[in-house]
Amino acid sequence: MTLDDIDLAILRHIQNDARINNSKLAEKVNLSETPCWRRWKRLEEAGYIDGYRALLNRKKLGIQISSFTLITMGNHEEESTLPFEEFAKETEWIVMCHCISGGADYMVHLVAKDMDEFFERISSLRRIKGVSGLQSNISVKEIKSGTQMPLSD
Repeated sequence: MTLDDIDLAILRHIQNDARINNSKLAEKVNLSETPCWRRWKRLEEAGYIDGYRALLNRKKLGIQISSFTLITMGNHEEESTLPFEEFAKETEWIVMCHCISGGADYMVHLVAKDMDEFFERISSLRRIKGVSGLQSNISVKEIKSGTQMPLSD
């Protein structure tokens, strides 16, 4: 599926405001409502839209610690990496996990209410079979945070 300018405009508006209704979206992209709705559904069905989420304010929720932790595995065999990957997928306080290149094997973004909770969480990561090292980098100031993808005009 090739995206045209209208598809990109629809994605841009949905990305900026996932609560936009079809009527308002159609107005913004200069389409009538039915063709706009069809395009929107086609973009969903084609997998361009993974879902719709609310962005929560972690500090208002009492989550003061945000850490980017590098994880090193003992080896790269599936029996070593699988327990860690399953733990990361199932753990709510790990908000992001990537397998990376470079000196470490994974980078996780984890959150905690305070340093005591952070220490507990790091300790639980250390206990996972296959994990051989951790390096935590605690964020002291958030400059930019978001989930928006760049869309060409």
